[in-house]
Amino acid sequence: MAIFSHPMFIAFVVSVLVIAAIPGICSYLIFAERKIAAWVQDRIGPNRVGPWGLFQPIADGLKFLFKEQVVPNHVNKVIYFLAPAIAVLTTLLAFAVVPFGSTNTQNPEEFQWMIAPGVDIGILFIFAVGSLAVYAIILGGWASNNKYSFLGALRSSAQVISYEIPLGMSILGVVLLTGSLNLERIIEHQAQGFFHWNVWYQPMAFLIFWLAALAETNRLPFDLPECEQELIGGFHTEYSAMKFGMFFLGEYTHMITVSFLLSILFLGGWHFPGLTTLGPNTAGSVALKFIVLFGKMSLFILLIMMIRWTLPRFRFDQLMGLAWKVLIPLALVNLVAAMFVKHYDASPWWLTLVNVGLFFVPAWWASGPIGSMRRPVREVGVGAAARV
Repeated sequence: MAIFSHPMFIAFVVSVLVIAAIPGICSYLIFAERKIAAWVQDRIGPNRVGPWGLFQPIADGLKFLFKEQVVPNHVNKVIYFLAPAIAVLTTLLAFAVVPFGSTNTQNPEEFQWMIAPGVDIGILFIFAVGSLAVYAIILGGWASNNKYSFLGALRSSAQVISYEIPLGMSILGVVLLTGSLNLERIIEHQAQGFFHWNVWYQPMAFLIFWLAALAETNRLPFDLPECEQELIGGFHTEYSAMKFGMFFLGEYTHMITVSFLLSILFLGGWHFPGLTTLGPNTAGSVALKFIVLFGKMSLFILLIMMIRWTLPRFRFDQLMGLAWKVLIPLALVNLVAAMFVKHYDASPWWLTLVNVGLFFVPAWWASGPIGSMRRPVREVGVGAAARV
């Protein structure tokens, strides 16, 4: 029937499938992170429920559903319940324009592996919707009427707003070289060959986007909004059961979206030399493109998890200094270089030289005479008192 081939019906079906799949994927990502944490810390990890502990996510999900819904008396209940819903809604909306498989703009009649294909402002839509996720943290911290929660919310507002600037600036060079904000066209621009991947031309932009994305998702070493040594649980201190689970679902969905974007913007998306190419799709090529893109995405998620259990947390002044004194100036220089290359129609490999040079600037700044200037440290304690 004609209704089953209508684009709106196809988008509805894909939306339902994606929304149904993401909670399951996130629950097993949590299981994978617990296993990785155990491996890093020389432990066994969850292994009690099912073979090798594989049914642990199902048990955790049931526990969240049936756990008592504790709501403190001192909270603003309307906003308190609204905050976790915003956390999930914004991350799911951002996923609407992210390709998770084969795409072909040359043949729009072909099935596109994304919820809303053909959105010419795809990246802009993701940033616009993703930036709203900070409201979930701010409203959750404020509505909890708890000092620890409120401090976590204030930290998050400063962090997310600061790191949105280098996050957005880092992709402007990619947009200039591609000439489009459409994610499908960005993939096809890189699918011309292995050395057309944007990571070769803009490695510094790739690194800036990677670091800013870690801060946007509140992952270590940027998880100051929920730093347990100082703020108990941060913005979600007063949340429990499924409400707490929704915050976690939003965080892991955001992590999936960021990993897809890293793969699409800088590593060619579904393209892999010798395996996947532009042109008409067969069932085999579609499956292969799906596997390649998911493999790249999984690699980034694995790296994000390894970083969490490897690096210590930044201090807040280091966090802000990295954004405003390092990432934003580097992103600005990369953008200006990309504008020169585009304006004069020069080879994009000139941009590679500029980016490689930018890697040495922070090292020179830190090790040189300027970086060695430090504010004098005031001594406190018994030793200082004895010398007075």
